Amino acid sequence: MAETDPQEILAQARRYAEDLTLFEGRHFIVPEEVVLQASGLGEKEISTSEETSASEPAEKESVVASDEGLTLDAFREEICTCTRCPLGSTRNQFVFGSGDPNAGIMFVGEAPGADEDQSGLPFVGAAGQLLTKIIEAMGLSREEVYICNILKCRPPGNRDPQPEEIAQCEPYLKRQIDLVQPRVLCTLGRFAAQTLLRSDLTMGRLRQSEHRYEGIPLVATYHPAALLRNPQWKRPTWEDIKKVRRLYDGVAL
Repeated sequence: MAETDPQEILAQARRYAEDLTLFEGRHFIVPEEVVLQASGLGEKEISTSEETSASEPAEKESVVASDEGLTLDAFREEICTCTRCPLGSTRNQFVFGSGDPNAGIMFVGEAPGADEDQSGLPFVGAAGQLLTKIIEAMGLSREEVYICNILKCRPPGNRDPQPEEIAQCEPYLKRQIDLVQPRVLCTLGRFAAQTLLRSDLTMGRLRQSEHRYEGIPLVATYHPAALLRNPQWKRPTWEDIKKVRRLYDGVAL
């Protein structure tokens, strides 16, 4: 058996320590009072159900007219009054998305939570603060990426999205992807990954494979809300995030 180079062992140990500093240090710590408010108040509450599977979304019909000249702002205006599913009558705000309309990285979550429903912006609760810190640890800012969700309206009580709701909203997401044209997609949580990949595999299984969505590299990772409740998933999530940055521009974090 070939001997392992001591210098390589030392280098790996240093990289591991640096990663722990990023995830357990100032970049990834959300204030405790914010974490305590997360349940039922912030971005969609996720628990260990991240590891479970979901049923296939129902077959959807086309809900977006073809218009190659459409901009993100114009598209938002076109759909912001949508009431195609019951969520349209229970929402406070339609949560379209935010960030650079020409972003190279696009994060796709599951659904708005209470904070998002009030503000009209995605990922602004406790999970959103953690996502911001993750993006900053990548050497980027929220303004340089694009962030949105599968659903544009909050499910009452932060319950799981229903297949018919996903079927109605997914064409909106597909158009957003077409308009932004990111170099890499990063799905946050199992609903987003299973929806785009047409899969019922668990997050643990989805993370272990290479994926593409209509030709775009796709990295599946845990939802930030899941990390607030399951810190053991921070390390594998950081490995996924490093892959996102590498696919985006070749930078090795």
